[in-house]
Amino acid sequence: MGALHSLPGSKRYPESEDEYATVLHRYNTVLDELFTGSDVYVVTTDWTWSGTPDSAAAFPTPRRELHPGGVHWWTESDAADPDPEFHTHTRFYADRRPWRRGCVDGLLRAVADELLAEVFVTDTELRRIHHPYDGGADVILATPGERDRLRGRHVDWLSGNPAGL
Repeated sequence: MGALHSLPGSKRYPESEDEYATVLHRYNTVLDELFTGSDVYVVTTDWTWSGTPDSAAAFPTPRRELHPGGVHWWTESDAADPDPEFHTHTRFYADRRPWRRGCVDGLLRAVADELLAEVFVTDTELRRIHHPYDGGADVILATPGERDRLRGRHVDWLSGNPAGL
């Protein structure tokens, strides 16, 4: 669908409480449109390298504090390099909850501050995915019609870049 920007003018990082309110409003508006009345999976990640899949995270993040209900879902390992020092292991943590506006605000704020990466919210069938990042969000929808309707409702939040980035 292309990027939905979280601040006017494609600004990447919020610098005031008013800008945080705008970021959370935009994220939550789209999340409400996608998930109101349904359960969602909230997914967070961490990763490690140069060790085993259960080694300590490579970089400390507030993932555990902000997603205490997240249980280990799976680990995606990349061991393509022959040197074990360059193997990486990405761990995914998930919980299922009824969607309520604001229920992931702590995670969204950490994403906006680039304290967390690779957070996403999805329906329980994995057909609609909201992937926030510092500066915006990518949204994957089940059909082109859904994509076009969402895009039409938020034209002012879309990138002006011809590639949609």
